[in-house]
Amino acid sequence: MNLDELIGQYDFNNRVMVVTGGAGVLCSEMAGALAGCNANVAVVDREPEEAERLRNNADFSPERIMILDGDVLQRESMERAAQKILEEWGKIDCLINGAGGNSRDATTGDANTFFDLPEEALRFVSDLNLLGTIIPSQVFGKSMAWQTEGVILNISSMNAFRPLTRIPAYSAAKAAVSNFTQWLAVHMAREYSPNIRVNAIAPGFFLTEQNRFLLTDEETGEWTVRGRQILEHTPMGRFGTAEDLLGAVLWLLSPLSQFVTGIVLPIDGGFSAYSGV
Repeated sequence: MNLDELIGQYDFNNRVMVVTGGAGVLCSEMAGALAGCNANVAVVDREPEEAERLRNNADFSPERIMILDGDVLQRESMERAAQKILEEWGKIDCLINGAGGNSRDATTGDANTFFDLPEEALRFVSDLNLLGTIIPSQVFGKSMAWQTEGVILNISSMNAFRPLTRIPAYSAAKAAVSNFTQWLAVHMAREYSPNIRVNAIAPGFFLTEQNRFLLTDEETGEWTVRGRQILEHTPMGRFGTAEDLLGAVLWLLSPLSQFVTGIVLPIDGGFSAYSGV
């Protein structure tokens, strides 16, 4: 394969990609990168107005972006989104299950002990991350089964490898996402087509709105003890940025990874490799 052929593997022209949670910091960067690689991208989010900023990106034509209101915990909502995508673009080639997150109410510390964490907060975090991955995979994956090809990319976490302190529901849910990724990879390949691949990325530590309260002091803006501990155990010595995810995402969605399925790929600055000594 020569250089032009290699570069051409990342040209997603005429491919239709769905990104749930696409209004968020990390997933909006993925959506923009995919549109910049000539894909047609459907951004599905409970706050679609937050995704409108993608249309102002000068790197691609705004008609490559479709913004849809959708709740990953409501199957009918996902089915409505899928129907609109199929009516407009006729197929669904890839799905990024980007919706997820934690809740301050499901986090121990301050006045919250583990024994006092409210059931509704624990259920919200668990459902958002696990069911919020399974339900879209059912809906959009059905089109891939019918087409006998496609790619599903889930978002796991470092918490899935080793649970972190203070966030029990999030850690357990992300561990379940990793397990589900492997299960679905086998199921889709054996039951429908070996040309349907399912993988996940496991980001390390990225400073986002959902974890800022854990990593920075709200009054001073300085790193918390937890934030410093993470940096000390990350060999690269920094938090990740949204752009740090793009190489792995584009590779896993491209034909260059056509023999890769059922993996959970760390993107963590070396955190998972470091023993602490």
